[in-house]
Amino acid sequence: MTSLDRLARHVQLRTLWLLLFILAACLSSTSAHSSSRIAHFLPEVALSEIYPAATHTGNPEGTLPVVKVFKDQEQLGYLYVTSDIVNTRGYSSFPIDTLVAMSMDGSILAATLLEHHEPIVLIGIPEARVDAFIQGYIGQNYIKNRPKPGAPPPVDIISGATVTLMVVGDSIMRSSQLVARQEGIGQAAAPATAQTAVQRSIDTSNHTIANWDELLQSGAIQRLHVSVADINQAFIDNGRSEAAAHPQEGDPEDTFIDLYAALVSVPSIGQSLLGESEYNYLQQELKPGQQAMLVVGNGLYSFKGSGYVRGGIFDRIEVIQDLNSFHFTDLDHQRLPGVKAANAPDFKEAALFKIPATATFDPIQPWRLQLLVQRVLSVKDKAFVTLNLNYQLPDAYLTVPPPAAASAPDLAEQDDLEAASAPLYKQIWAGKKVQIAVLLLSLLTLGGVFFFQDTLTKHEVFYQRFRIGFLLFSLVWIGWYASAQLSVVNVLTFSHALRTDFRWEYFLMDPLVFILWIATAISLIFWNRGAFCGWLCPFGALQELANKLARFLRIPQIKVAYSAHKRLVAIKYVLFILLFGFALYDMAVAEKMAEVEPFKTAIILKFIRDWPFTIFAVLLLIASLFIERFYCRYLCALGAALAIPARLRIFDWLRRYPMCGDPCQRCATDCPVQAIEPEGPINPNECIQCLNCQMLYHHEKKCPHLIQKIAKRKRGKAAPVAVASSLHDDAAARPTVRPRHPDSSDSTPATP
Repeated sequence: MTSLDRLARHVQLRTLWLLLFILAACLSSTSAHSSSRIAHFLPEVALSEIYPAATHTGNPEGTLPVVKVFKDQEQLGYLYVTSDIVNTRGYSSFPIDTLVAMSMDGSILAATLLEHHEPIVLIGIPEARVDAFIQGYIGQNYIKNRPKPGAPPPVDIISGATVTLMVVGDSIMRSSQLVARQEGIGQAAAPATAQTAVQRSIDTSNHTIANWDELLQSGAIQRLHVSVADINQAFIDNGRSEAAAHPQEGDPEDTFIDLYAALVSVPSIGQSLLGESEYNYLQQELKPGQQAMLVVGNGLYSFKGSGYVRGGIFDRIEVIQDLNSFHFTDLDHQRLPGVKAANAPDFKEAALFKIPATATFDPIQPWRLQLLVQRVLSVKDKAFVTLNLNYQLPDAYLTVPPPAAASAPDLAEQDDLEAASAPLYKQIWAGKKVQIAVLLLSLLTLGGVFFFQDTLTKHEVFYQRFRIGFLLFSLVWIGWYASAQLSVVNVLTFSHALRTDFRWEYFLMDPLVFILWIATAISLIFWNRGAFCGWLCPFGALQELANKLARFLRIPQIKVAYSAHKRLVAIKYVLFILLFGFALYDMAVAEKMAEVEPFKTAIILKFIRDWPFTIFAVLLLIASLFIERFYCRYLCALGAALAIPARLRIFDWLRRYPMCGDPCQRCATDCPVQAIEPEGPINPNECIQCLNCQMLYHHEKKCPHLIQKIAKRKRGKAAPVAVASSLHDDAAARPTVRPRHPDSSDSTPATP
């Protein structure tokens, strides 16, 4: 066996061990989350610090896993983890594990944050402050003193992590009440209405189509209307004097929010509000027993929130039913172009939400949609108040379940309707016709630029002005207006979907992002990654425009040595490989690590974000003032992800002369991202197709090859021109030297 064979075998063994390690980690992670969280954390609990007299604990028991704590045969209290009891999730859409110790009468003895995946808590907030917030719940007894809906927490909210910590506090309060109910602590028997709820069900045979006013009058649609005066008074009543000093601007009679909600999984309501085809498509998407609701709104305040981005949760609205609650995530959400019911008004926001499969929700029982309203008091302080939209499904939509045999024809009819239904994403595309048309027009324009690049780049001034204009369009319209910034998270999500439950409908729900990805994929075959990175990326456009402004202001530029540049570009590939590896292990971890991208901060949220993210994005822009497209060159994991498949490019549109690189270095020196090697070849992995080198290729005053060629042409044409002109001028045709014979009759002196 040669040394090369031994080396190859060594590498194979190491790779095999690495794959086995990742597989074992994934399996252990899955098993840990499939069992109860209290069983997972119990060995780490310092029991003597919570119950000094405790001698032992029991095993997790009950439908809600609870551990009983004993002193010999006497029970002292209960231990549980909130994520085992309530389905409350934070910004990361993952549960927040908080250990709670409860006494026999329901008082909270201790509470500790065990594990979380919250980037807002993880970054910039000391754990001591989070612990201090949680400690504020010790001594509370939510069985004896049940709080009113929307009541503020017993401790001040930490600035910068308000919603997340409200989720933690809410989970402590609700879990204690649910555990008390299960264990019979201070609770009466289950209410008699529970038996009624079991006997009644949604009337699936009712397909009556009603207009908007009829649905509103019957209670199928519930409304929450809040004026500017109402919301200002709500903050005053909530006890925050600072909030009263920052009232909502506007006429007191103006609408702050006009919010409506309805259960559209109910046949009659859904068909009336969504239309028959959209309702039938929704039924295809819902799992057996799963419900869906429509939420629409108008006014100054958004129930979605401007900070909502793909991959997060809708933190402003929460569904609460009895002691159970949940937030919606982006996976539960579908955009709607509007409401189909007759006489329905136009709405600023319309959203269709599927109730999460893991949520505890009974459509028969009353529930409420809680709206969280925040008010910024200062850079570091906010005030909050909650408003409630109460909902009870009207009796007209309920019935005693029919016998199973009688329901068979209805099911068959429903199958026929579902087969003929049209996908909902088509309605979303129809609602964005104008935006789609603008984007397609811009893509066609860009395609024309590349196909006719020789004509464009021959006109230097027009080329430069056109490029600046297109970059402004990418930044302002594609980025800040349409929020269609592509991200490496999209790549990771797509690869994750391929390994799990891939469906095109998931990606078709956002038309602009989908079109950009299709255009980018096609352009990889023709122009590598440069079509997107060099022209369509909003953050790339922001960097280049900032650098052009810096050059205009004569800010000195830093020229990175090519030897150093060639090594630095490898950083972005390392970042992408790390992100992809972590996505295979845990998608949530990979999404948090993807914050190395400043796209969310600079483009989606327009720099309105917590200061660490904002400072990071600003520092990258400052670096681009001195080194053009600094982030694109060295740190962009998305650029690395696009460069890898771009190696399959089958066309080469960039023209070169034989002397390019040897000896001419003009294009290599002027390349904005140093994508041209000193030897002359253009590195397709780094090229952004800015066409600067093609402008130089045709420039008769800047390209050394053309300058020499033109000079030779001029020198070569000088003599023939003189001869040609002499044919028409006899005098000019005379000899240009003196005659040999002095006695010649022509005495005209020779031309000098």
